[in-house]
Amino acid sequence: MQRIIPPEVPTVGPYSPAVRVGPWIFLSGQIALRPDGTLEKSSIEEEASTVMHNLLHVLRSAGATPSHLVKVTIYLTDMAFFPAVNAVYEKFFPNGNYPARETVAVAALPRGARIEISGIAYAGE
Repeated sequence: MQRIIPPEVPTVGPYSPAVRVGPWIFLSGQIALRPDGTLEKSSIEEEASTVMHNLLHVLRSAGATPSHLVKVTIYLTDMAFFPAVNAVYEKFFPNGNYPARETVAVAALPRGARIEISGIAYAGE
């Protein structure tokens, strides 16, 4: 198992942002932490964009791209955010090669975040 710890993505606890096991990359949930460790909260669109950029930093550090994602889970504190988050999410997959996904409503997320995204990537091909 190889731990993936990109310097651009701050962590908020004792975990690895990702681990690689063979061709599989398991990405821990990312919230909208800026590089300085503060939380992006200006709008749900900006928060979602920051989360996706953090996820991309983790993927790149593991030698992968969004096209390697096979499964994504989105956690939202309010399902009313779903359309706005979907619009941001879609921009990160310009070729339409979307991974399998579910979106789950939760009561709360770390640091007061409104969105968290985790994923699984396969980089064996």
